Amino acid sequence: MRAQFVLSEIGVGLRRNLTMTFAVIVSVALSLALFGGSLLMSDQVNTMKGYWYDKVNVSVFLCNKSDAESDPNCAKGAVTADQKKAILGDLDKMPVVQTVTYESQDQAYKHYKEQFGDSPLAASLTPDQMQESYRIKLKDPEKYEVVATAFDGRDGVQSVQDQKGILDNLFGLLNGMNWAARAVMALMLVVALMLIVNTVRVSAFSRRRETGIMRLVGASGFYIQAPFIMEAAVAGLIGGAVACGFLVVARYFLIDNGLALSEKLNLINFIGWDAVLTKLPLILATSLVMPALAAFFALRKYLKV
Repeated sequence: MRAQFVLSEIGVGLRRNLTMTFAVIVSVALSLALFGGSLLMSDQVNTMKGYWYDKVNVSVFLCNKSDAESDPNCAKGAVTADQKKAILGDLDKMPVVQTVTYESQDQAYKHYKEQFGDSPLAASLTPDQMQESYRIKLKDPEKYEVVATAFDGRDGVQSVQDQKGILDNLFGLLNGMNWAARAVMALMLVVALMLIVNTVRVSAFSRRRETGIMRLVGASGFYIQAPFIMEAAVAGLIGGAVACGFLVVARYFLIDNGLALSEKLNLINFIGWDAVLTKLPLILATSLVMPALAAFFALRKYLKV
């Protein structure tokens, strides 16, 4: 009987404050959708880091005849056979180096034509203008500085470049966007909590006569508060379910039937459904607990009988 009474009171409260209940649902849904989206973006960035950092190379570019005439790093002339042999030997001795691949001028020219064959500059280039290089795969991509320190400024070396630096700029941008989403999420959570508190206060005020009578006949404080707390929890849970729906729909249409089908993005390793599904219980739990706690603390102030 008591459970039936509590449930009936929940229904009455939700219908009586329908507009504010709808606002609570929308606010909770948007804030938790942003919360889930920020978690998924963090997973995506980490997945991309693991995928690309494992494939980045450090390149040691060697001086050619053109560099000897124009580049201060190659003032002593083009790289000699002995210098190349010494550089390769030192690379093989370094414990941080996993593999070393030599790229000749002809190979560099061929790769450039494959990637940038349509550019106006490609038509004027010749193989002897390209640079020989050693492509180095590191055991730990974070140890780039070890190679750079050992070979930067060495005779025959034009420059040492790390592809990880380019990726760091990209990941920095993605992380910045993620933090911006979290800031908006925090703002929306504050708005949702304020709406929950106001909804509970209005509901408690509109039913102050009933709660007063319940107190006079000996009802416990928790029994009086339970319908109000459950109202907020139910509204929050509906908002959480809507947020979960947003994430599932976004994953399906944005990635499965959008970005993943793009030929320009076929080298990106997107997060799978497991990453999405593991976030849904957390979102639902948050949507249930957060409004219930907000209502509980609001009732301590506004439910005076």
